[in-house]
Amino acid sequence: MAAPPSSSRRQPGLARFGVFEADLETRELRKQGRRVRLQDQPFAVLVLLLERAGTLVSREEVRERLWPSDTYVDFDHGLNTAINKLRAVLGDSATSPRFIETLARRGYRFLGNVDWQMQSKDAIARDELSSMRARGPQPSPALDIPEPHRNIPRSLFAVLQLMYLIFYLEALFHWENLGGVTFLGFAGPSMMVSVLVLAALGIPVRFYFLSAVGFDYARFGEKFHRIFLAIFLLDELWALAPFLLVEKLGLGPTLAATAALLYVPFAERTLVRMAYRQPGRTPNGRSAG
Repeated sequence: MAAPPSSSRRQPGLARFGVFEADLETRELRKQGRRVRLQDQPFAVLVLLLERAGTLVSREEVRERLWPSDTYVDFDHGLNTAINKLRAVLGDSATSPRFIETLARRGYRFLGNVDWQMQSKDAIARDELSSMRARGPQPSPALDIPEPHRNIPRSLFAVLQLMYLIFYLEALFHWENLGGVTFLGFAGPSMMVSVLVLAALGIPVRFYFLSAVGFDYARFGEKFHRIFLAIFLLDELWALAPFLLVEKLGLGPTLAATAALLYVPFAERTLVRMAYRQPGRTPNGRSAG
């Protein structure tokens, strides 16, 4: 953890922790380069905790720093409100804290690593680039093509999950029609069980994916990468489902549908990489260091 500069000689700079960064000059909190709305008082509490990361900051110290002695205010209520707002913005919890730990009747302690950086020309350039990306597509440094706003791949990924959910629910609602289907030597009952098992496994997976992108879970890219092999196997097995309807669809449309479904897992992985790039990695997934 890089130590913060001396308070007496502090220059406006950045404090980075997790996917967040606190800009002391503009008094802004950003998450993955996007500004997060946070009032001045909770931001001041956050800065104090960041400066003393890993150590106890007593409630009295917070009072002296943020609420002068000649200011009449309900200090306990004000501090509790500020901490609650901070936790809501950071996605933190008092019972299982990742950033702000409460030490009963004593104060608070900031957990995790804090990387302090002085504002430099490079940092200003990065901030300007983040602002430009928020305004519209910019050329990708890897492909030299317009890079879409990350909400676009998130939305496309969610659409794919809804597609799978519709497939699964359709199979469950009309399971009795699978009893007379045979495919690659599998009899109707065994085929019906296989399809129902795949659908039952897939439904909670798709709901997890939808909730993760819906709430913009910062570590979703990492989680998806870890379970991709299992998702790949599940989706590739399901890609054979159109052959159950080959008599109704015809061979050509069946092959086309299967080919499209075989590609979907790779499309999902690409969309996740576009929306949730891991720190220190380039857009193609390779380590930048």
